[in-house]
Amino acid sequence: MARTLPLDASTTRAAVPELAGGLRLSVTRLARILRHQDPGELTPSMISALATLNREGRLTLGELAAREHVAAPSVTRIVEKLQRDGLVTRRASESDGRVALVEVSNKGRARIDEARSRRAAWLASRLAELDDDDLDTLRRAAPILDRIVRNAGRETEQEQA
Repeated sequence: MARTLPLDASTTRAAVPELAGGLRLSVTRLARILRHQDPGELTPSMISALATLNREGRLTLGELAAREHVAAPSVTRIVEKLQRDGLVTRRASESDGRVALVEVSNKGRARIDEARSRRAAWLASRLAELDDDDLDTLRRAAPILDRIVRNAGRETEQEQA
Protein backbone atom coordinates (compact mmCIF):
# COMPACT_ATOMS: atom_id res chain seq x y z
CA MET A 1 0.00 0.00 0.00
CA ALA A 2 1.35 3.44 -0.94
CA ARG A 3 2.20 5.86 1.85
CA THR A 4 1.21 9.49 1.72
CA LEU A 5 4.04 11.88 2.43
CA PRO A 6 3.56 14.79 4.88
CA LEU A 7 2.57 18.10 3.33
CA ASP A 8 4.33 20.68 5.52
CA ALA A 9 7.40 22.21 3.85
CA SER A 10 10.14 21.10 6.24
CA THR A 11 9.11 17.46 6.43
CA THR A 12 8.30 17.35 2.72
CA ARG A 13 11.88 18.43 1.87
CA ALA A 14 13.26 15.83 4.26
CA ALA A 15 11.12 13.17 2.56
CA VAL A 16 12.48 13.92 -0.94
CA PRO A 17 14.81 10.88 -0.98
CA GLU A 18 11.91 8.60 -0.02
CA LEU A 19 9.71 10.20 -2.69
CA ALA A 20 12.49 9.78 -5.27
CA GLY A 21 12.82 6.10 -4.44
CA GLY A 22 9.09 5.50 -4.65
CA LEU A 23 8.72 7.39 -7.91
CA ARG A 24 11.70 5.62 -9.47
CA LEU A 25 10.27 2.24 -8.64
CA SER A 26 6.77 3.12 -9.86
CA VAL A 27 7.97 4.73 -13.08
CA THR A 28 10.27 1.80 -13.82
CA ARG A 29 7.50 -0.72 -13.25
CA LEU A 30 5.01 1.28 -15.31
CA ALA A 31 7.51 1.58 -18.18
CA ARG A 32 8.11 -2.18 -18.07
CA ILE A 33 4.36 -2.91 -18.14
CA LEU A 34 3.85 -0.51 -21.04
CA ARG A 35 6.71 -2.12 -22.98
CA HIS A 36 5.00 -5.48 -22.57
CA GLN A 37 1.94 -4.09 -24.34
CA ASP A 38 3.98 -4.22 -27.55
CA PRO A 39 4.31 -7.88 -28.42
CA GLY A 40 6.99 -8.48 -30.97
CA GLU A 41 10.61 -9.03 -31.64
CA LEU A 42 11.85 -5.52 -30.89
CA THR A 43 13.97 -5.11 -27.76
CA PRO A 44 13.46 -2.13 -25.45
CA SER A 45 16.68 -0.63 -26.88
CA MET A 46 15.37 -0.98 -30.43
CA ILE A 47 12.01 0.55 -29.50
CA SER A 48 13.74 3.45 -27.74
CA ALA A 49 16.06 4.14 -30.69
CA LEU A 50 13.15 3.99 -33.12
CA ALA A 51 11.12 6.40 -30.98
CA THR A 52 14.08 8.78 -30.70
CA LEU A 53 14.56 8.81 -34.47
CA ASN A 54 10.85 9.38 -34.95
CA ARG A 55 10.88 12.31 -32.53
CA GLU A 56 14.23 13.87 -33.50
CA GLY A 57 14.33 13.17 -37.21
CA ARG A 58 17.43 12.14 -39.15
CA LEU A 59 20.47 11.63 -36.92
CA THR A 60 24.01 10.41 -37.28
CA LEU A 61 24.89 7.19 -35.49
CA GLY A 62 26.94 9.23 -33.00
CA GLU A 63 24.03 11.57 -32.27
CA LEU A 64 21.68 8.62 -31.80
CA ALA A 65 24.17 6.90 -29.48
CA ALA A 66 24.44 10.07 -27.38
CA ARG A 67 20.67 10.52 -27.13
CA GLU A 68 20.20 6.86 -26.23
CA HIS A 69 23.12 6.90 -23.75
CA VAL A 70 24.75 3.87 -25.37
CA ALA A 71 28.15 3.23 -26.92
CA ALA A 72 28.62 3.64 -30.67
CA PRO A 73 29.03 -0.12 -31.34
CA SER A 74 25.75 -0.81 -29.51
CA VAL A 75 23.80 1.75 -31.52
CA THR A 76 25.33 0.38 -34.73
CA ARG A 77 23.99 -3.11 -33.91
CA ILE A 78 20.57 -1.67 -32.99
CA VAL A 79 20.36 0.29 -36.25
CA GLU A 80 21.46 -2.74 -38.29
CA LYS A 81 18.59 -4.77 -36.80
CA LEU A 82 16.08 -1.96 -37.35
CA GLN A 83 17.30 -1.54 -40.92
CA ARG A 84 17.04 -5.28 -41.59
CA ASP A 85 13.39 -5.12 -40.43
CA GLY A 86 12.75 -2.13 -42.72
CA LEU A 87 12.00 0.20 -39.80
CA VAL A 88 14.80 2.69 -40.52
CA THR A 89 16.83 3.77 -43.50
CA ARG A 90 20.55 4.41 -43.34
CA ARG A 91 22.63 6.29 -45.86
CA ALA A 92 25.86 8.20 -46.14
CA SER A 93 25.83 11.92 -45.46
CA GLU A 94 26.00 14.06 -48.60
CA SER A 95 28.58 16.34 -46.98
CA ASP A 96 30.76 13.58 -45.49
CA GLY A 97 30.47 10.08 -46.90
CA ARG A 98 32.08 8.58 -43.81
CA VAL A 99 29.10 9.65 -41.68
CA ALA A 100 25.95 7.50 -41.69
CA LEU A 101 22.56 9.19 -41.32
CA VAL A 102 19.63 7.20 -39.98
CA GLU A 103 15.93 8.01 -40.14
CA VAL A 104 12.67 6.24 -39.47
CA SER A 105 10.94 4.64 -42.46
CA ASN A 106 7.20 4.71 -43.13
CA LYS A 107 7.03 1.14 -41.83
CA GLY A 108 8.84 2.28 -38.68
CA ARG A 109 6.41 5.15 -38.17
CA ALA A 110 3.47 2.80 -38.53
CA ARG A 111 5.05 0.44 -35.96
CA ILE A 112 5.51 3.31 -33.51
CA ASP A 113 1.93 4.50 -34.01
CA GLU A 114 0.57 0.99 -33.40
CA ALA A 115 2.66 0.57 -30.25
CA ARG A 116 1.64 3.98 -28.92
CA SER A 117 -2.02 3.20 -29.52
CA ARG A 118 -1.78 -0.10 -27.64
CA ARG A 119 0.09 1.46 -24.74
CA ALA A 120 -2.22 4.47 -24.56
CA ALA A 121 -5.29 2.22 -24.59
CA TRP A 122 -3.88 0.08 -21.79
CA LEU A 123 -3.01 3.13 -19.68
CA ALA A 124 -6.34 4.86 -20.41
CA SER A 125 -8.23 1.79 -19.21
CA ARG A 126 -6.28 1.89 -15.92
CA LEU A 127 -6.75 5.64 -15.52
CA ALA A 128 -10.50 5.23 -16.07
CA GLU A 129 -10.59 3.16 -12.84
CA LEU A 130 -9.31 6.11 -10.76
CA ASP A 131 -11.45 8.65 -8.95
CA ASP A 132 -11.52 12.33 -9.94
CA ASP A 133 -9.08 13.39 -7.21
CA ASP A 134 -6.47 10.87 -8.35
CA LEU A 135 -6.94 11.90 -11.97
CA ASP A 136 -6.50 15.55 -11.02
CA THR A 137 -3.32 14.72 -9.09
CA LEU A 138 -1.89 12.89 -12.10
CA ARG A 139 -2.94 15.73 -14.42
CA ARG A 140 -0.94 18.15 -12.27
CA ALA A 141 2.03 15.77 -11.89
CA ALA A 142 2.48 15.01 -15.61
CA PRO A 143 3.96 18.42 -16.57
CA ILE A 144 6.29 18.26 -13.57
CA LEU A 145 7.63 14.86 -14.62
CA ASP A 146 7.98 16.13 -18.17
CA ARG A 147 10.02 19.10 -16.90
CA ILE A 148 12.34 16.74 -14.99
CA VAL A 149 12.91 14.76 -18.21
CA ARG A 150 13.51 17.91 -20.30
CA ASN A 151 16.01 19.25 -17.74
CA ALA A 152 17.83 15.92 -17.67
CA GLY A 153 18.07 16.04 -21.48
CA ARG A 154 19.59 19.52 -21.33
CA GLU A 155 22.12 18.37 -18.72
CA THR A 156 23.13 15.46 -20.98
CA GLU A 157 23.56 17.79 -23.96
CA GLN A 158 25.71 20.17 -21.89
CA GLU A 159 27.88 17.29 -20.68
CA GLN A 160 28.47 16.21 -24.28
CA ALA A 161 29.30 19.71 -25.51
